[in-house]
Amino acid sequence: MAKKDKIRRPRAETPKGFRDYFGGDVTRRAEMLAKVAEVYHRYGFEALETSAVETVEALGKFLPDVDRPNEGVFAWKEGAQEGGEQDGDWMALRYDLTAPLARVYAQHRNDLPTPYRRYAMGPVWRNEKPGPGRFRQFYQCDADTVGAASVAADAEMAMLLADVLEAVGIARGDYVVRVNNRKVLNGVMEAAGIAEDDERTRGIVLRAVDKLDRLGEAGVHALLGEGRKDESGDFTEGARLDIDAVRTIEKFVHGTRIIQDQLEDVANQSRADPLPTSDVNNVEAVRYLRDLVSGSEIGLEGVAELEQIAALLEAQGYGPDRIVIDPSTVRGLGYYTGPVLEAELTFEITDEKGRPRQFGSVAGGGRYDDLVKRFTGQAVPATGVSLGVDRLLAALEMQSVAPAAPGPVVVTVMDRDRMGEYQSICARLRAEGIRAEVYLGNPKNFGNQLKYADKRGSPAAIIQGSDEAARGVVQVKDLILGARLAEGASLEEWKSHEAQTEVPLDGLVDYVKALLAR
Repeated sequence: MAKKDKIRRPRAETPKGFRDYFGGDVTRRAEMLAKVAEVYHRYGFEALETSAVETVEALGKFLPDVDRPNEGVFAWKEGAQEGGEQDGDWMALRYDLTAPLARVYAQHRNDLPTPYRRYAMGPVWRNEKPGPGRFRQFYQCDADTVGAASVAADAEMAMLLADVLEAVGIARGDYVVRVNNRKVLNGVMEAAGIAEDDERTRGIVLRAVDKLDRLGEAGVHALLGEGRKDESGDFTEGARLDIDAVRTIEKFVHGTRIIQDQLEDVANQSRADPLPTSDVNNVEAVRYLRDLVSGSEIGLEGVAELEQIAALLEAQGYGPDRIVIDPSTVRGLGYYTGPVLEAELTFEITDEKGRPRQFGSVAGGGRYDDLVKRFTGQAVPATGVSLGVDRLLAALEMQSVAPAAPGPVVVTVMDRDRMGEYQSICARLRAEGIRAEVYLGNPKNFGNQLKYADKRGSPAAIIQGSDEAARGVVQVKDLILGARLAEGASLEEWKSHEAQTEVPLDGLVDYVKALLAR
């Protein structure tokens, strides 16, 4: 008799670089997105939802690698699935929410208001090497203004980021929004003698400066010179600038620290009480940058824009305690053409090796006036910001700002033939906006019902046997209090705190609401 082939079953595992999100994670994300959307809506932005799929041509050079436009995305050629000639368009899962916006505006510009203010929320996909906390699918939350050339739109984006962070629970003092201008960096590179058409060198400088927080001053210095070898032995080619050019770039990169040092020197030399550093930081930053690019027309144009932004922020009450002009902020993507923004959380966390470090960036953006031009041939000014939802959720959890969402109240089953009455109790709670469910497993073992409620994170269990039903009452077991008492309460605490209470059925809703409020 022939031996049957063994059935090959698929592996039950998440694809590499992806993750599953369960109830509490999804709930917390939805609650945070609702708070963010409320701020966006208050600023006058309208919601837009685009397709998850775009043509690779529409994404174009705004992918990570300008020379290989298919790199970094999950792409396929239309027609391949049907066994056809594969002569259709290359399609890809969207890499971000900005490139789709450019396509939408170009496609519908005659029907949209100008300026067009939109916000969008949803997952994006990147075919990149995954790592700790770095996934191939993640949520973004964007707001953009298309068709406004005024730097007032850029100042508004900085204020928007500050308001969003505070709306989701980040305390003032635990974040800072940093503002700079790509034109200033272009002016600095001009002052360093890097030709405008030297895209290779300018690209390396741009990426090096953007890695300051990760590589430190020594790492950036190496990348501006011959290059840098990392811990694994891999070598990254540098910009090969001469020492004078390196020093010019580093005056820009380390401008914030240099300004702070200068202010401290002035304070130490003055007998009078100096003005607090934060009060003069933006003024001094603009002055410092103007001196740095004094011979560059484009650089001075960028400085003038920063000066306007600082004045607009001050007029709206957004001081350097929330938003600062920071020369080291450049943003890595090449399509920024003017002001750039980055929101950073400044509180301290511990990394996987137990070392203290700051949490870092959770949002960024800037002006990208050439993005729509690819479709229309006409320059259209645009500016926007993008919020990293998953990183911000992780930050809130680290700060205990985002408590675990409670599970539903569980109505236990004591008598199988009274299921309709249990469903009626559940319906009363739901009608008043209380999450509730009837236990639908095997009710034979009551202990298993309570274990189920614990696993669901339920705040309370409702118990009603035939005796309670005859008297028109239920027992409400406070599972949160019970768990707290079980962790180590004294006998006196046990006696003074009843974890289970008899409640009239007519008063159940009010009692559960009060319990949840506690």
